Formats: sequence, structure tokens, C-alpha cells
Amino acid sequence: MKIRKFHHMKMDYFENRRSCRNFTNTSISDETLYDIVRKAMRAPTCGNMQLYSVIVTKDSENLSALANFHFNQPASTTAPVILTICADFNRFTRWCEINNADAGFDNFHSFITALTDAVIFAQQIVTVAEMEGYGSCYLGTVNYNAKEISEFLQLPDLVVPVAALSIGVAQNEGEKVERLEPEAVLHFEKYRKDGDDKIIELHKIKDEFEPNKAFVKENRKENIAQVISEIRYPRSMNEKVSESFLKLLKEKKFFN
Repeated sequence: MKIRKFHHMKMDYFENRRSCRNFTNTSISDETLYDIVRKAMRAPTCGNMQLYSVIVTKDSENLSALANFHFNQPASTTAPVILTICADFNRFTRWCEINNADAGFDNFHSFITALTDAVIFAQQIVTVAEMEGYGSCYLGTVNYNAKEISEFLQLPDLVVPVAALSIGVAQNEGEKVERLEPEAVLHFEKYRKDGDDKIIELHKIKDEFEPNKAFVKENRKENIAQVISEIRYPRSMNEKVSESFLKLLKEKKFFN
């Protein structure tokens, strides 16, 4: 079989991509968004069901309200567009019911399926938008206020927000952050059981990254692992968000 090579793609994009957290006030037309989404919809999807929807927020008042749910981080307050990507089994279930088909998708397995479709779709939007010259940033806060976002966007049963993206013309290139080497995540045949020394070695790049050193000093911790697990994402917060999100899944009929 002949391997397809897409020579027109900017392969160095993948080596150099970075998130943009500050945008100019340049608007993005509906036509451009339509084109980006159309291309992103070629992404892989379970059974070709395309179990996702995307809510486009461009109105200034709605952007301001939505930014509040994202803790008013710069990536949410300066972007001309916020896209909320939803795991969506509502549309497909309704289609099945209209066609007298037994739609058994009100369960956790179906949520995982729709979640997978939605996050793949979201990343495809990022890639398409950035390769066409726009900046983007994931708003990881979507899970923290999923219920509030769901109510604000008037999401029906079997529709849950799982990702949010800011998109616009970047004000600057953004910062390139550290990444682990492929050895850290790449396992052949079976999961490799690394010893403590190896684990430390694999994460050395995080310990030596200058901004991380500053965070350690600023937070008066011993290392960046403590900053991440005890300051940024503490156990109490993780448990609270988990409880809230599971409750939302039940309300949206993904849990019986």
C-alpha cells in the first residue's frame, strides 16, 4: 500500500506549536468558523456517529458571562470567539427515535464514547485553526463549572460540555513549554515498569525548566511535583469537581 504524504502540510507546526493566551480584537467571520468546523469534522469518530456539538459564543455580553465560568483567565477574556465542545448523544438518539430504533445510549459507556468523539473533534479544530494562522487555547476550566456552563448554553439531556477553546488572532507567539521525551510515554508490547530513579530521570525536564523553578520558589515548595499536586490541582479540588461532574452526568441522563 502506498503511503500518502501530505507535502503541503507545515510539518514544523507540530514541533513548534504553542497555546495562545492573548488575542487581538480582530473578529472571526461565521464563514471562517464554518470552514474550520467543516474541515475538523473529517476527524475520526465512533461508528461515524459524530457524537459532538460545538456552541459558538461571539456576542460580547455572552463572552463576558462565559468568561466568568472560566475564572476570567486572559485566554477567555481577550478571545473574540469561545467554542464550547459538547459530548452529544441527544441528536443521534432523537434521530434513532424518529426512525423507530431502540436508542440505548443513556448510560456511562455512551458518555465515554461521545466524550472521545468530542475531544478528538476539539483537537482537530485546534489543528485546522492554527494551521490556517489563528491562535487557540484550551480552557481547562470547563469541567470546573460544567453545570453552570450547561445551564447558560441551555444544553438538553445527553449533552455535556467537555472542552472549551478560545480562538482568534494571536497577540504574540505564546510561550513554548517543556515536554517530556517520547521515552516517557512510549511503551512497546507491555507497560514498562520503571524504577524510582528512572521516573525522576524522565521528569527531569520539568524540574529543570526555569519557569517551574520560579513556581517552586514562589510557592515555597520543594519541587514542581508538589506545586502541581498540592497548589494547582489539590486533592480537595479534584474530589469536589469530580462530585459535581458526576452529578451533572446523572442529571443529563448519562447515569441511571
